Amino acid sequence: MMQTGNGTALITGATGGLGREFAMLAAADGCDLVLIARSESALAGLRAEIGKKFPVRCYILPCDLSYPGAAQYVFGFVREEGVRVDILINNAGFGDFGPVAESDLARLEQMMQVNMAALVGLTRLLLPSMLAHGYGRILNVASLAAFQPGPLMAVYYASKAFVLSFSEALAFECRGTGVTVTALCPGPTRTGFEKNARAEQSGLFHRLPVQEAAAVAAYGYKRLRRKKLLAVPGARNKLLAFLSPRAPRSLVCRMVFRIQK
Repeated sequence: MMQTGNGTALITGATGGLGREFAMLAAADGCDLVLIARSESALAGLRAEIGKKFPVRCYILPCDLSYPGAAQYVFGFVREEGVRVDILINNAGFGDFGPVAESDLARLEQMMQVNMAALVGLTRLLLPSMLAHGYGRILNVASLAAFQPGPLMAVYYASKAFVLSFSEALAFECRGTGVTVTALCPGPTRTGFEKNARAEQSGLFHRLPVQEAAAVAAYGYKRLRRKKLLAVPGARNKLLAFLSPRAPRSLVCRMVFRIQK
């Protein structure tokens, strides 16, 4: 199928928080869209809103990325529609608050599936076409959590460290191909994350500055377009991203624990 404007952007977790902002930014940039989220009604509402503002094609696919095989399902939809994905924004993800020993195992497994496995799966399936055409932009939403261990959210922090490491390695593999990779590493952001992570009681969103989703997404999208590997929005977050890996790990663990407790 013919594409319009600046190619096609596939965005996961598209109906809320950063995902919705990315969809609006890409549409304003002239990109056709493939929007992935769990709620069909929310996707339909977002498509209608975009259609009123921007002359772009917008495909929607309800899909729960916590299920194994979800990436293959999304890829099958893209192939069936005849869409070539030029921009992949792996935004879907969630966290969970509490010590590992008291956490629900099924929820932890779902988190690892969404935050890591689905992200890698979609990247693996869509990357060959980007390489063949000599153009592609991949943005993986990591977190400031990627730079340190996170007691009381251990699996979430570890999953975001995985996303950052994966992005850095993938960027190196893709050098000179026309495909670039950006890792967006925001600090606390007003997206509803804390509610989904059951982290309202955590000090994370009360003791640190919280950024707005629109500002974070705009910064990440700008870094994506500029082909930059790392996107850490905010001067304070940049400082923490620089200092955390250089500080003694035991000290970092104690500090994160005290902030989150």
